[in-house]
Amino acid sequence: MYRTHTCGELRISDVNKQVTLSGWVQRVRNLGGMTFIDLRDRYGITQLVLNTETQPDLSRTARELGREFVIQVVGSVAERSSKNSKIPTGDVEIILDKLNILNKSAVPPFTIEDDTDGGDELRMKYRYLDLRRNPVRRNLELRHQMGIVIRNYLNEKGFLDIETPVLIKSTPEGARDFVVPSRVHAGQFYALPQSPQVFKQLLMVAGYDRYFQIVKCFRDEDLRADRQPEFTQIDCEMAFVEQENILNTFEGLTKHMFKTIRGVEIEGDFPRMSYADAMELYGSDKPDIRFGMKFIELTDAVKGKGFKVFDDAEYVGGICAEGCAAYSRKDIDALTDFVKRPQIGAQGLIYVKYNTDGTLKSSVDKFFDEAELKRWAERMGAKEGDMLLILAGVKTKTQNALCELRLEMGNRLGLRDKNVFAPLWVVDFPLLEWDADTKRFYAMHHPFTSPLKADVALLDSDPGKVRANAYDLVINGVELGGGSIRIHDDVLQRRMFEVLGFTDEEAQAQFGFLMNAFRYGAPPHGGIAFGFDRLVSLFAGVDSIRDVIAFPKNNAARDVMIDSPSPIHLNQLEELSIRLDVKNNPQ
Repeated sequence: MYRTHTCGELRISDVNKQVTLSGWVQRVRNLGGMTFIDLRDRYGITQLVLNTETQPDLSRTARELGREFVIQVVGSVAERSSKNSKIPTGDVEIILDKLNILNKSAVPPFTIEDDTDGGDELRMKYRYLDLRRNPVRRNLELRHQMGIVIRNYLNEKGFLDIETPVLIKSTPEGARDFVVPSRVHAGQFYALPQSPQVFKQLLMVAGYDRYFQIVKCFRDEDLRADRQPEFTQIDCEMAFVEQENILNTFEGLTKHMFKTIRGVEIEGDFPRMSYADAMELYGSDKPDIRFGMKFIELTDAVKGKGFKVFDDAEYVGGICAEGCAAYSRKDIDALTDFVKRPQIGAQGLIYVKYNTDGTLKSSVDKFFDEAELKRWAERMGAKEGDMLLILAGVKTKTQNALCELRLEMGNRLGLRDKNVFAPLWVVDFPLLEWDADTKRFYAMHHPFTSPLKADVALLDSDPGKVRANAYDLVINGVELGGGSIRIHDDVLQRRMFEVLGFTDEEAQAQFGFLMNAFRYGAPPHGGIAFGFDRLVSLFAGVDSIRDVIAFPKNNAARDVMIDSPSPIHLNQLEELSIRLDVKNNPQ
């Protein structure tokens, strides 16, 4: 038997027990005539003790030990004279009788501790070592717990967990597909699913009215902190429902998770906001509503005063930063540099300080007198001690920049507390978005999203104004889930494909199986998909979903641990009827 207990199990009630433990050496300390060894496994750390004078054989073995050696020990539990209140096993230690080295370890490339000296790339290269650290372990345990809670909740609500295929048909809408060549069918390809969308709709047609799956999805898109090429979705679909049924069901799931996992009780219904209002007030379809600073438009109030920046602007808007009138010139310059960063793209920043003595000081005093500045302050709800931050330019670009400035101010003012949760449903998204390069409409969500009934007629007269029967769940500025009521009749679905520029032949070739299924009694249905990785990272209080995935990719979509993607042998390519430029595939 390698162990009778784990390294996080023993307590003061276990004193005098004879135990066997196995694990990894965290550290060894030689103090005079005593040697102390911290032994670690995923459950915790236990201190081991041996007397170098009275136990010479054990001492010789202990002198061989290094960090991360795997050892087995036998000994008796004793009460520690110097207790460690920081760990659960801190009241006890093991007086060693036997010490056996099970496996030696090379010197690890970084310290296996909570505050490690390893950088991101190094830790990802040696991810199997990084996974030994407590912060990573806690995140994976949290992920496991959340998966159990979600499955149990949905099971109790009558949902069936049904697997759907991984090798499917490519549907080149939305993000790029990852494709898989077929050896059997030369020159033909499978695609990895971006989501199980069409299959869950087919399950509704088949009569399985409540489906869910915690499922891997794949999208070949540019990466950032909340994206990975492969990610996990909580995928759900319901039949014979309207939007209200879905929002209530998954609002209930979200509340249940917060109460069960975090001990947080979210009272009342989640607020709802239209996409149009979200963009106008926050410049984002996933606004962080933990704090205010809503956008106030000033366009009509500032033009015609000879200030070219305002006079030439399509949009002028700002936010009121509470208590920031004391900002120094250095502080304001830093904010100006922030909004002028290439990824934000503002041309500059205008400020108005509403001083505590009631006077107003602005970077545009030359063009606007104090009475005019006072009117701006009144419109923006400012009081003495506040500062107005104003941007101008093309509307969409300026609102995007103002959104980033608002979030930056929220961070600077400590208004984005990770232990405060502000959920929000964003509804009434546009159904379509126009692409000027290809001169065609694309589905904002996917081609199966139903338009609002009130807007169906606009598909013929003004498609760009059609609103979708779609919804996103946003918490703390993170889009955690999104879904829609689906189109369930083949006539409307064909009309949707026409608006998207599909010929009948193209629509039949890509989605004929779904449109044919609709001919056999498709029920009204809709669903939602949560980003499981994002949800876990929110609960864990971390900024990157990489921290809650066991083996993530880096920002270049590479697994640096196994060195993937990598070239494959020419023989394999020949089997797949694929020929590559040898320069790009040296094997």
